Amino acid sequence: MDLQDQLKNLFPEHTPEEADETTNNASDIWMQDDPIICKYEKRKGKATTILEGYTGAAEDFKALAKEIKTKLSVGGSFKEDKIIIQGDYRDKIMQMLKDKGFAVKRVGG
Repeated sequence: MDLQDQLKNLFPEHTPEEADETTNNASDIWMQDDPIICKYEKRKGKATTILEGYTGAAEDFKALAKEIKTKLSVGGSFKEDKIIIQGDYRDKIMQMLKDKGFAVKRVGG
């Protein structure tokens, strides 16, 4: 007997509601006026990609940082409203952000 059957036995008059099948797209969650700036820097001799210029909530930007790091399998951090990714991944990151509906501007090089 699974959980659904047990619940039906406990509450016979209850009819379960269907869950909404709405998906949260990036354009629904993140609000942005200006393009996100994607730039390349060398820090201590190592290449880094920096994303800045986001105007929405910090929590959404942190979630975006985690998603980028996971998809690219690289390290990075979120500091002072900037996403810092280890390595030069400007092209891949810009394509990922464009697919999500963000406006992206490449700065430097």
